[in-house]
Amino acid sequence: MTNNNQHIPSGYKPSPLGIIPEDWEVKRLRDACDYVDYRGKSPNKSSDGIFLVTAKNIRDGYIDYNISKEFIPIDEFDETMRRGKAQIGDVLITTEAPLGHIAQIDNPNIALAQRVIKYSGKNGLRNTYLKYYLMSEGFQTILIANATGSTALGIKGSRLHQLPIIIPSTEEQDRIISSLQLWDTAIAKQTALIEQLTLRKRGLMQQLLTGKKRLKGFDGEWKRIKLGDIAERITRKNEENNQNVVTISAQRGFVVQTEFFNKSVASETLDNYFLVHKDEFCYNKSYSNGYPMGAIKRLKTFEKAVVTTLYICFALKGETTTNIDFFEQYCESGILNNELIKVANEGGRAHGLLNVTPYDFFNMHMSVPSINEQNAIASVLVNVDKEIEIQKQKLAAMQEQKKGLMQVLLTGKRRIAI
Repeated sequence: MTNNNQHIPSGYKPSPLGIIPEDWEVKRLRDACDYVDYRGKSPNKSSDGIFLVTAKNIRDGYIDYNISKEFIPIDEFDETMRRGKAQIGDVLITTEAPLGHIAQIDNPNIALAQRVIKYSGKNGLRNTYLKYYLMSEGFQTILIANATGSTALGIKGSRLHQLPIIIPSTEEQDRIISSLQLWDTAIAKQTALIEQLTLRKRGLMQQLLTGKKRLKGFDGEWKRIKLGDIAERITRKNEENNQNVVTISAQRGFVVQTEFFNKSVASETLDNYFLVHKDEFCYNKSYSNGYPMGAIKRLKTFEKAVVTTLYICFALKGETTTNIDFFEQYCESGILNNELIKVANEGGRAHGLLNVTPYDFFNMHMSVPSINEQNAIASVLVNVDKEIEIQKQKLAAMQEQKKGLMQVLLTGKRRIAI
């Protein structure tokens, strides 16, 4: 045995992708699969008809029919899909914007858009095994290494088809598939649990934060106040040259700008930006799908952060009149949207921003209970948030465990006994 083979275990062999079992093989995608490249002219869109799967719909192994809903005319379906119609089980991969997202087709009555290539295994290659392999860290690393582009990575079909895939016997593929599907089932159940808890939280917010449901021991009248009665505007300039520039995301709260945009969009000089301290709030007037009135967020992750002066920043005036957790939950509930709609309808929109002035913002009205009832409501909702966070951490751990299992099963480092 030569020096190169000294560390190769019995029953294994060297390959272009490392040491693999002797009865496994490495093939190029083009040799292991049939494929159809749908890139080219964008199909005509319509308000209804055949669902058009775009790169946005392709997620972690499945097609998300809710994230983006586009259609093509029924009478153009055959022409649009002339290169090859979707078949249940076939595997989709996005080639750019975003790169490398994978889904398995579950409905043949769909059209496929640009930036998508469809693969179907042949000569014993199971489509579901192919899906898992394309999702694996090993393949994704190779995919990115072969991609091009500075701002957005992409890969040519001709290059993608040349990428290698490790293929075990059909029997071992089936065992790998069964093992990973057990994890998929567990992850799906955990995801459903989080969704149920989130829906329960939304229901509690709408009831408790409006007074429709009162906690035991509370029956006093709620007060109608202006936001300016309990909050004061913050216009503190960044004189200390803090470099922690953040953006407000409706879904994620305060996010470091370079992480959110994958680049810095701030000015080189930051002394004219606002400096916000922990537990202060900012209102981002930009609107997006699901958050047409923008978002009000509390700074909790950092001690200090720098934000654009387009945001309306403010702090609560005192703990004796307002519970900060209650106020944060109130903002998250969307109850203030009716007030924002009034202001927006009067001021309109410009350049993607609602025309909400600080004067109008602090003159919005809200109804609040006594400080004691605020404390009680906040405690209930914060505890639900803690439970949701615990379940999210469990989900993240399960996803990491599955990811690690994929890495060893799909390379043959760990074998599943018959």
